[in-house]
Amino acid sequence: MRLLPDILVEAAQAVAADNMKANRKIATAESCTGGLVAAAITEIAGSSAVFDRAFITYSNEAKSQMIGVPVDIISQYGAVSLPVVRAMASGAIINSKADIAISISGVAGPSGGSIEKPIGTVAFALANKNGLLKETIQYFDKEASRAQIRLKAALFALEWLKV
Repeated sequence: MRLLPDILVEAAQAVAADNMKANRKIATAESCTGGLVAAAITEIAGSSAVFDRAFITYSNEAKSQMIGVPVDIISQYGAVSLPVVRAMASGAIINSKADIAISISGVAGPSGGSIEKPIGTVAFALANKNGLLKETIQYFDKEASRAQIRLKAALFALEWLKV
């Protein structure tokens, strides 16, 4: 019996296979997804060959304490911002043995949104030991449920982790 949706596990299988071939280790720094990306990857038998660790940094304090996101960046830009996810991805690389790290921070709802950052706003960054590879903010359907937004964010992150 699987606890995760098949679509998520299938995406994680592709990530594990691709990264195994590339001999690449992954770390995650997750906020709004709460470890969903890590859970999907570790659902795959043999994932220890590609998965180093996960940082579930749901609170701003955790972002700062666990992976070194500067408090002033969080204060200035808010947790759901490119500067914060950049720092999260960088912190995950620095504090792990991973070759690549994905970070995710967003507003999954049903409350907490604002005009600037409505429900469904999710920021992502991907980094390696040489620095930032890419970043974006996605606007998932604000009418979607919390679970749907989190699933869409996890699937987006897994897509970025493919080689």
